[in-house]
Amino acid sequence: MSKDNVNHPSHYTAGKVECYDALEAATEGLFGIEAVSTANAIKYLWRWKRKNGVEDLRKAVWYINRLIERAEGDGEVSGTSTSVGY
Repeated sequence: MSKDNVNHPSHYTAGKVECYDALEAATEGLFGIEAVSTANAIKYLWRWKRKNGVEDLRKAVWYINRLIERAEGDGEVSGTSTSVGY
């Protein structure tokens, strides 16, 4: 079987679920930048060990931080309080 880096790159197809399908499910009900940022954070977490290592982890954090800033500015995300008990 030949490598298909366009339609099914190995760093997105490891395991039983392809990243694209997981992103579609994870962003259902999200719109605009919330959907994009959520999908990108997941994408970078999904592939970090198979592609760019720590760089991908930092990219995921970048998108997560943008989501947090947006949620704090809106006061809520998808009807959920943004208070976090760390």
